[in-house]
Amino acid sequence: MRLLLPLLFLVALFAMLLVRGYVHNEIAPDHRIRPEADTGEVPDRILEGGPVIDARSPSRPTSLDIPAHRLVLTFDDGPDPKWTPLVLDALKKHHAHAVFFVTGANASRYPDLVRRMVAEGHEVGVHTFNHPDLSYQSRSRIDWELSQTQLALAGAAGIRTSLFRPPYSSFADALDDANWPVVQYVGSRGYITALDSTDSEDWQRPGVDAIIRNATPKGGKGAVVLMHDAGGPRTQTIEALDRLLPELQARGYKFTNLTDALGAPSAHTPVTGIALWKGKAFVLVVDVSDHATDALVICLAIIGVLVFTRFGLMLILAATHARKVRRRGFRWGPEVTRPVSVIVPAYNERECIANTVRSLAASDHRIEIIVVDDGSTDGTADIVDALRMPYVRVVRQRNAGKPAALNNGIEHARYDLVVMMDGDTVFEPSTVRELVQPFGDPRVGAVAGNAKVGNRDSLIGAWQHIEYVMGFNLDRRMYDMLRCMPTIPGAVGAFRREALDRVGGMSEDTLAEDTDITMALHRDGWHVVYAENARAWTEAPESVQQLWSQRYRWSYGTMQAIWKHRHAVVERGPSGRFGRVGLPLVSLFMVLAPLLAPLIDVFLLYGLVFGPTMRTAAAWGAVLGLQAVCAAYAFRLDRERLTHLVSLPLQQILYRQLMYVVLLQSWITALTGGRLRWQKLRRTGVVEAPGSIPSQRREGQDRRPVA
Repeated sequence: MRLLLPLLFLVALFAMLLVRGYVHNEIAPDHRIRPEADTGEVPDRILEGGPVIDARSPSRPTSLDIPAHRLVLTFDDGPDPKWTPLVLDALKKHHAHAVFFVTGANASRYPDLVRRMVAEGHEVGVHTFNHPDLSYQSRSRIDWELSQTQLALAGAAGIRTSLFRPPYSSFADALDDANWPVVQYVGSRGYITALDSTDSEDWQRPGVDAIIRNATPKGGKGAVVLMHDAGGPRTQTIEALDRLLPELQARGYKFTNLTDALGAPSAHTPVTGIALWKGKAFVLVVDVSDHATDALVICLAIIGVLVFTRFGLMLILAATHARKVRRRGFRWGPEVTRPVSVIVPAYNERECIANTVRSLAASDHRIEIIVVDDGSTDGTADIVDALRMPYVRVVRQRNAGKPAALNNGIEHARYDLVVMMDGDTVFEPSTVRELVQPFGDPRVGAVAGNAKVGNRDSLIGAWQHIEYVMGFNLDRRMYDMLRCMPTIPGAVGAFRREALDRVGGMSEDTLAEDTDITMALHRDGWHVVYAENARAWTEAPESVQQLWSQRYRWSYGTMQAIWKHRHAVVERGPSGRFGRVGLPLVSLFMVLAPLLAPLIDVFLLYGLVFGPTMRTAAAWGAVLGLQAVCAAYAFRLDRERLTHLVSLPLQQILYRQLMYVVLLQSWITALTGGRLRWQKLRRTGVVEAPGSIPSQRREGQDRRPVA
């Protein structure tokens, strides 16, 4: 289900985009217009006849004229949500009827207007679905254009119509050898083709007087008048109607439907049964896709604003943080030289624990090392004992989870400053010293160190390396300046023991105990800061499955922590400040924004395939360029080589989708009330701190340490 639900969501999202693209004529649009051709194959009686052509009998097509003093107003290309209601209002005001040749695309998008047309006594005709020149189209495409429009009419008004007008048509004498076969074929499908005999030319917007002059037939003749209710501003058309209708009615003209003018049965046939429900379903799908994609566009705009805001904040505040802590003579307070307790919770860490303890033993700060073996079954505690190092104690307990192991370690700690790290992490000799210096400021209750990916020689490791440097450490500089650091990394963090005691120690309420304790310290009024030089090298997951498990726990645990501390939003004092500043930022940038991020890629794919390809690619390139600038700046701040940024474009396409699915899975778990257990990741023990003496490897392990 964790794969199926996100996949179904993405498929549904892309399907809605396809429906919207089809209805908006964005998928393979055909805007060709055929130039004039010969007329040798068009019968003379058709060329010289009236504007209405009945080609239902292939052997003897006929044309019909409109009787004198009868005017059939026809409106093409609608319905339009702005102009069609005004046209209908004008017709209703002057008790006139007309024929609306609608496109199926617009009819499916605005079914209420089609229903109003029919309810007020007007006739509706087919003007194709997407308005292509049918002389270029195959018979199957013509059938598709007709049937899809009829489907839209069935869903909108429960009718089927026998009236048809081809796009880009004109008078009967303008038919040529390219268009006549279309009229014949459409006639064989049961349609009557209605051309026009008087063109108001309102599409050119020549002025109200000119429209009235063009639409008025000479000598009291009857006519089919061409007008438009869509395709651009129709203010002149509306004003012309308000003058044309009463003036010609005063001169004895009657404005009727086409079939009324010809004395024929109505062009509308009621649709019932399955055909009716298919039409309603189609209109519903179009409506859902239109509104859903509109909402997605709004979400895309929101995510764009969030992304650019986050980038701007990170660049400005990270630079400010770097200048602050790197200026000559900067000190947090008096130098901290007192000894520190380092707690290493470990569960089945035989691959890593020796490297971890050796790295701590090389520390240039006075420490005691407490390894809390949480019921390991692989001899982790025995490996530590076998090292026979001074200042190293092993505390054994039954398996109770990481929070319990940390609390047990705190109980056995001798000193008032406590450093916590993971059993798969190694420290540099200066890490502990750098990590505890901020405690020279008595307001500081906890310090976040600089966690780095040690096994970055694989593609997935390189992607996590980019994420750690750009997404985590650059973020921590920003959050430090805003005084709302959301998480002290479990791999490298330090705490004032007094602060831990005041908030009750490490809690088992969430799966992200590091985020939970950090938020609790903020609410208790402590400052939480970032120490950039306190570097720790951690072994990141080396497979997609392991990465999935880790990030799933992180995401779900973060949601749990946000929910647990939600009341901070309405509280006063330090807790309220964190609730109204920190929690919204964490919710936006760590939960909502990543969930919406795939919209960028979905719209990118849609734009590349169906939209303006070059503009889409340029827009995505601009976003990627901005991310590359931020990443390069983050790497420069962390004094990292830029070579790993070569994989940034691929990371943005593939890695982001994985994180999206993980986050969506976490949402599903949270909303359904599911429970998630701790999951142990497989470790290899390949990570060592730069400059350390490589430890002996077991046979077959030829992986190089990071140096």
